[in-house]
Amino acid sequence: MNKNMNAVGTILKLLLVGIIVYGLIFFVQKNWPISPFGPSLNEFKDATDLHPAVVEKRDQLIEQTKAQGIDVVITDSFRSFEEQDELYARGRTTEGQIVTYSKGGESYHNYGLAIDFALRIDNGDIIWDMEYDGNGNGKSDWMEVAEIGKELGFEWGGDWEGFKDYPHFQLRPEDIK
Repeated sequence: MNKNMNAVGTILKLLLVGIIVYGLIFFVQKNWPISPFGPSLNEFKDATDLHPAVVEKRDQLIEQTKAQGIDVVITDSFRSFEEQDELYARGRTTEGQIVTYSKGGESYHNYGLAIDFALRIDNGDIIWDMEYDGNGNGKSDWMEVAEIGKELGFEWGGDWEGFKDYPHFQLRPEDIK
C-alpha cells in the first residue's frame, strides 16, 4: 500500500511540474518581448497592414499560380479587431451565416499575418469551388493553390484539425525571419 501511495505522489508531482512548465512556456510566448521560442503574436499587436513577409509570399503565390494558369484573388488580408468582431457577430447576433470562429485578437488576420483567397474564372466571376479545374490539367485549381502556398511557407487552413478554413493562409510568428 505504501508503494502505491509513493507512486501516486510521484505521478502527482510530475503532473504539477508539467503544468507549471507548460504555463511558463505559454506566458513567455504571449508576453515576453523577445521570446527564446521565436516571435509571439504579441510582437505583432500594433499591426495596421500585412506584414512584409506575408506581402512577399502573397505576391509569390499570385505569380506562381498565374504561371500554372490559375488566377488567384486575395479576398481578405489585414483586419482590425473591430472588423474581426463584426465578422464574428454574423450568424450569431447579426444576420447572415457564420463565417469565422475567431473573435477580435484571435485571428492571424488581426496581426497582419493572414490572407484569404478565391479563384477568378475566365468570365471574371470569383469562385470558391474546390473542384474547379480551370487550367485543365486534371487537378483541382484550389488544391494546386494550397500546395503552392504551403511550399512558400504558409500554413493552410484546410490542413487544420476540426474547423477547416479552406481559403485561409497564414504565417506563424515563429516562421517569420
